[in-house]
Amino acid sequence: MNTTTLTRTRYVPWSDSWLDEVLAIEQSAYSHPWSIGNFKDSAKSGYHMVVLLGEDHGRERVIGYLVAMEGVDEVHLLNITVAPAWQGHGLGSGLLTSLCDWSRQRQAQWLWLEVRASNARAMAVYQRLGFKRVGTRKAYYPLSPGQREDAVVMSLLLRATGIGSTP
Repeated sequence: MNTTTLTRTRYVPWSDSWLDEVLAIEQSAYSHPWSIGNFKDSAKSGYHMVVLLGEDHGRERVIGYLVAMEGVDEVHLLNITVAPAWQGHGLGSGLLTSLCDWSRQRQAQWLWLEVRASNARAMAVYQRLGFKRVGTRKAYYPLSPGQREDAVVMSLLLRATGIGSTP
């Protein structure tokens, strides 16, 4: 699929019918991808799961997704991924904006996430959307055998921002 031929995108609720495509994206995007069990457990737990579909030449396919967990007055983003071929086109920002809208509808005041300390590109997107760095989780992510990477904890105060708000 090529962005010059993408005719439309749409967000749809999670269905296990998308699992193979989601897993293929997950494995291509990360050195330590989520497993099929992570996705199935998230669905079973009732987490908010959205799939971003893109249409090209009349065929729809998964080009991104997110998984978020609702808590008391907050939502925690667990996974947001755009297929590597589609990164850099604003689709991740769109997914995040849709999560902000959903979170506000649920009366959440905060949106939280962790991001690898080395993932400057993602942190730049989050900061552009108003997220603030609030802490570090030491040795949070696996790297290679015996090594781990810190996570940067970021949050967005939803009621204080217009991110994701529709007029």
